[in-house]
Amino acid sequence: MKTKAIKKDKVSVITLGCSKNIVDSEVLMGQLQHGGYDVHHDKWSKGRNIVIVNTCGFIDRAKEESINTIMEYADAKSAGKIEKLYVTGCLSQRYKDNLETEIPEVDAFFGTMELPRLLKTLKVDYKHELIGERFLTTPLHYAYMKISEGCNRTCSFCAIPLMRGKHISRPIEEVVSEAKKLAAQGVKELMLIAQELTFYGLDIYKKRRLPELLAELSKVEGIEWIRLHYAYPAQFPMEIIDAIAENEKVCNYLDMPLQHAADTILTAMRRNITNAETRELIHKIRERVPSIAIRTTMLVGFPNETESDFDSLKSFIEDMRFDRLGVFTYSHEENTRAHGLEDNVPQEIKEQRAAELMGVQESISFELNQNKVGNTFKVLFDRKEGGYFIGRTEFDSPEVDNEVLVDAKKQFVRVGDFANVKITSAEEFDLYGELV
Repeated sequence: MKTKAIKKDKVSVITLGCSKNIVDSEVLMGQLQHGGYDVHHDKWSKGRNIVIVNTCGFIDRAKEESINTIMEYADAKSAGKIEKLYVTGCLSQRYKDNLETEIPEVDAFFGTMELPRLLKTLKVDYKHELIGERFLTTPLHYAYMKISEGCNRTCSFCAIPLMRGKHISRPIEEVVSEAKKLAAQGVKELMLIAQELTFYGLDIYKKRRLPELLAELSKVEGIEWIRLHYAYPAQFPMEIIDAIAENEKVCNYLDMPLQHAADTILTAMRRNITNAETRELIHKIRERVPSIAIRTTMLVGFPNETESDFDSLKSFIEDMRFDRLGVFTYSHEENTRAHGLEDNVPQEIKEQRAAELMGVQESISFELNQNKVGNTFKVLFDRKEGGYFIGRTEFDSPEVDNEVLVDAKKQFVRVGDFANVKITSAEEFDLYGELV
């Protein structure tokens, strides 16, 4: 007698937004895989009957992308192409009630802290012992690692505390254990991510413990680079810079979103720092680690931002000459302190100011990159694409910073390996070189 085969559920997880969401998806996928699911990341393909969309709800454009993606798979479900559709992440955390009403095709919505409930819905038991055993979606030689969740800062424009909650540090032992598991999978570079790195340890150890965490992580065999993302500038603890200077495994790199430079706007943003204090901080950091690459983010079009405020910001960028810089336009977010202000800078002015700042930064980046020509750098190669092997120096993070290109027709290097590269030419955001 023939028995009917039981169809195995196949899941596609779609990740939108930042690196924190990437980590959340990887943890989810690791749990699902151990629960017996066939798991696939980022794109739905025929034969996969369950889709989970991990959403972003940070600013208007991100929310729009999340809604469009949910609707795409809601239509696919209505057409019978998929059986189940679940939504998780920041947008779901923030607007769950509205989404349930507006998109009934979704089987269930889950918040940022509801992984066990999502797994239970899929008949998988959450296994705490699997912490650190993630389904990596990045190239196997690097990984993002979340050292804390949430934020205690009260920036007036930011909705992240509404979606991620208060700051919660992960214990040092837990982070190190995860690093060892990642290293065993071939990971060589760790990108430490947090909403606020400088707060690490205050909640569970009653003091800042990031330097100690870096020291312990540097002992993990196989890890060669450790990179720091998202530090708050006010009352910045300089011992973090000491750790960068003294530990060769910690990259000479710091991602510190400054948001603005005009004192009136900094005050309205509740950033707890002035233009002069920020300049002094940048100078101190560069004095301690002259070769450090500082990446920052600026926000233009905040309510009541005048031409004078913008000029102050532009002058600040020209003076500080950041290695990397990104620009966002202000998004008027419900339930933030700034939402009580009038969103009175027209969108076209916001876009114009953002473009102008990026034009300034392009010139700075070009000049800084020209200074690299003729020098040799240690490069970690991420991929082969378009006839080039493409990698990064310690001064560059994936996706957002400079890349180093080596002609694959002339030279060979294995993806995931380090190699020394002499820079032969440079553009605004790309370096070209030869293996030495």
